[in-house]
Amino acid sequence: MSARLDLTEGRIAEKLIRLALPIMGTSFINIGYNIVDMIWVGRAGSDAVAAVGTAGFYTWLALAFIAISRVGGEVKVSQSMGNHDIERTRDYIKAAIEINIILAIMFGLVLIVFNRPLIELFRLGSESVTKQGSTYLIIVGAGMIFYFINPVFTAIFNGLGDSRTPFMTNTMGLLINIFLDPLLILGLGPIPRMGVAGAAIATITAQAVATVVFILKIASKEKKYFKIRYFRNPKFKDHKELFILGLPVALQSGLFTAFSMCIGVIVAQWGPVAIAVQKVGNQIESVSYTTADGMSSSVSAFIGQNYGAGKRDRIEKGAKVGIAFAFFWGFITMILLVFGADFIFKFFIDEPEALKEGARYLRIIGYGEIFQCLEIIVMGIMRGMGRTYATSAISIIFTGARIPVSILLASTLGMGIVGVWWTISLSMIVKGILMLSLYLIYKKRNMLIPGSLCSEK
Repeated sequence: MSARLDLTEGRIAEKLIRLALPIMGTSFINIGYNIVDMIWVGRAGSDAVAAVGTAGFYTWLALAFIAISRVGGEVKVSQSMGNHDIERTRDYIKAAIEINIILAIMFGLVLIVFNRPLIELFRLGSESVTKQGSTYLIIVGAGMIFYFINPVFTAIFNGLGDSRTPFMTNTMGLLINIFLDPLLILGLGPIPRMGVAGAAIATITAQAVATVVFILKIASKEKKYFKIRYFRNPKFKDHKELFILGLPVALQSGLFTAFSMCIGVIVAQWGPVAIAVQKVGNQIESVSYTTADGMSSSVSAFIGQNYGAGKRDRIEKGAKVGIAFAFFWGFITMILLVFGADFIFKFFIDEPEALKEGARYLRIIGYGEIFQCLEIIVMGIMRGMGRTYATSAISIIFTGARIPVSILLASTLGMGIVGVWWTISLSMIVKGILMLSLYLIYKKRNMLIPGSLCSEK
């Protein structure tokens, strides 16, 4: 039986959940890659952790470039599928993969050629860390094509209505990574201890295996959509269309990385305990936004197919289910973080000072969880309709506002590190309210179907 779902027919909640569960699983797998790497790299020493952590900022930055083809591909593939236009589906798949490969090669070359200067930007003051970080960038840069292409394959399959294949494929990649990490990082028998280089090789090998599995799945199940002569007779109009759709999300992703780094510098003023609290607290909170992001991708694919089919009623009902999920999941995580903060944080750090500050962080962030889930889900709704500019603008403006507001509350008004925590929480609340308001405005103005009153731009 085909794993692909026709999202333009059938029970809406059931289809959304069936599509969302594997996507959520895939999101957690991506987190798993990082966690597994850091667990084993930690065994290789603090210099290795610092090297991988520093180099990791550039793999995080890569997500911004991946978003250009990932978002555009998912939206246009889902919309053309809803319109039952196989030819246009092929065109958009071709354009998404071509854009992705070109950006992967360019980004990989930058990492390889400028490996040392990129690490030296952080002024680490350690030749050992700089050298290891440079080695990591060279290896990852050489395999950047695999790092780039898998999220786009995942997005395309989601747009086709098949989220199970990406889940199974990415799970296989994670298992390969789990197996290779201890062997290559620490060494075993004839396999030498490679440390940071081993972590990079393990990650790229796992990604490469996932790419091969995707290609085998395509050859056996979805050949009619992917059987295309790539880089021959390119339709630059399609490339431009995907670029325009994905660019706002790419900017949002890249700037979010930059803003997070700035907040990290502000937090560092209060010493290592504050840094540890933020890092651990963010990992705990990631369960909330990763789950919401999985539902957001499901809603995006659902909205996209029904937008292509011109089914306004299903668009509204799908959006309603997504928003209801945001309230439900946001409320659950709020209760857990606000009332279970001490219990939860104790699992990670049991030092009295860190536990006290960590519990306070989780409680303050907890008040914004419902609104963060609303922000993520509404972005998925709007993305499914191909409207990415307004949502990205809201996210960029109010995430960026965290920097001056943190300084104002923490230093000028004397709230200390608590001012930073409240700034993050308040920005979540504002963004959630504005995102929901934006969707309601679109709905009121009859802008939920093709040929609506006006475009976003």
